[in-house]
Amino acid sequence: MWFKKRITPHSLRHSYATHLIEAGVDLLEVQKILGHQSILTTLRYTHLTEQRQLTSLGHINQLIGQIRIHWGNVK
Repeated sequence: MWFKKRITPHSLRHSYATHLIEAGVDLLEVQKILGHQSILTTLRYTHLTEQRQLTSLGHINQLIGQIRIHWGNVK
């Protein structure tokens, strides 16, 4: 089996950080694990995967679908 994408230490580190955050690990904990001085550096390692985006969109659409607006006189 051959990988089409080149695997580097940086890509593994980025994937690890992303999976930690998607698993619910606190961003400050991820910062400690990665050894970053600044939280801004840690933020660069975060991104939403395509699956996470779809899941998020599903949750948002479900919440919006529950909103009921009634027009008329307020009693």
